[in-house]
Amino acid sequence: MADELIPVTPETETEPEPEEPIKPRKNGLYPGVSDELAENMKSGWADTELTDLEPVAQAGHTAARRAALSARFPGERLVIPSGGLKTRSNDTEYPFRASVEYAYLTGNQTEDGVLVLEPVADGHKATIHLLPRSDRENGEFWLSGHGELWVGRRHSLTEAEQVYGIPASDVRELADALREATGPVRVVRGYDAGIEAALTDKVTAERDEELRVFLSEARLVKDEFEIGELQKAVDSTVRGFEDVVRVLDKAEATSERYIEGTFFLRARVEGNDVGYGSICAAGPHATTLHWVRNDGAVRSGELLLLDAGVETHTYYTADVTRTLPINGTYTEIQKKIYDAVYDAQEAGIAAVQPGGKYRDFHDAAQRVLAERIVEWGLVEGPVERVLELGLQRRWTLHGTGHMLGMDVHDCAAARVESYVDGVLEPGMVLTVEPGLYFQADDLTVPVEYRGIGVRIEDDILVTEDGNRNLSAGLPRRSDEVEAWMARLTG
Repeated sequence: MADELIPVTPETETEPEPEEPIKPRKNGLYPGVSDELAENMKSGWADTELTDLEPVAQAGHTAARRAALSARFPGERLVIPSGGLKTRSNDTEYPFRASVEYAYLTGNQTEDGVLVLEPVADGHKATIHLLPRSDRENGEFWLSGHGELWVGRRHSLTEAEQVYGIPASDVRELADALREATGPVRVVRGYDAGIEAALTDKVTAERDEELRVFLSEARLVKDEFEIGELQKAVDSTVRGFEDVVRVLDKAEATSERYIEGTFFLRARVEGNDVGYGSICAAGPHATTLHWVRNDGAVRSGELLLLDAGVETHTYYTADVTRTLPINGTYTEIQKKIYDAVYDAQEAGIAAVQPGGKYRDFHDAAQRVLAERIVEWGLVEGPVERVLELGLQRRWTLHGTGHMLGMDVHDCAAARVESYVDGVLEPGMVLTVEPGLYFQADDLTVPVEYRGIGVRIEDDILVTEDGNRNLSAGLPRRSDEVEAWMARLTG
């Protein structure tokens, strides 16, 4: 990484002065930059304004989403920031990801953006407030570490209007305008401290939370564009899993990191990133639900629990898990546990139906797992008693799924009555992911069970007449998994 230009001051100057010292700019903004260089950098650049830009693919959908938001909060100013860069260490930053609320309503993914819906007579006027292109007149484009020559070109405001279908304005003027604004205001909190400070006397936590909840619940049912993006994410994820199977021999020679890196390559080549930290859990690590250290050994004869998802360029992520025999063949005890989880998942998927309760698929999967642990003598029955007391949870641990979308755990701010206690509708997309986890130090189970963790997870779309498994391209049944692995490694 190139070093940023540092203004020369008595504290930072280490080189001897040249025979004829460079004269500082008269305005004093950039000491150490000669007037001649400053003037030279202002001119001689081609006009790169783009005039033939196409709107983003989701522009029609984002307009409909803003219209629904407008209808919910008539007469109120609504402020939705994208957020800013976060420091990773010293002067380096994490890759930026815009807030889901902002990206959902605009399609824009740049830092420091703010969508404002101003109330008007017949609804709201939307404006997207963005940083304009770097200023060539004052030298920002080459002297600032966030200028165009350092981090790349961004759209002009005119270009942004074409791309996102929303009038654009300079975000640097927004805070002052909001301070002087009158009337009711709501803001999505947690992304832009400067914008929140400008509104500090105009908003309340309760009213702002209502805005956040509405935007979360609006994403419960996916539109046609979103379903297409989720399928795209899943299809890339399937290819990523195939990539991993083909290099398991190399992973055995290194570690779980080889698996993580292999899948990450697919995510970066075909998408934006991974949708969450990949879980590449081999052997007993598979019993740790969120094993993301991925620094353990990969051994023949053990299982690999791979929980990973590609995120598309529009932020929609897959979330898929397979538990694979590292040498291509399940042992008898591995197959016994795997098949129990498969049966539980089959029952859970079957319960995903329009008009059914959201909780039904969890209850169906948990019942099958409870039946198996009673059958194996791990806990005393009957099954109804086990379920009533939740005794199966020692080995099942987690819920059987969650909503999926622009967040891997999507719609997290939705009300309980709209989500967990709600009813499934066509267009909802959720995961079904039962698991059994026998910790290596669990003395309540036979020794041959210890250190085995199995989870199977698929992404399920609720349809008008049932459901569709978006991740059906990956085999699930144990014999099909073995045959699939043999084809890929043969």
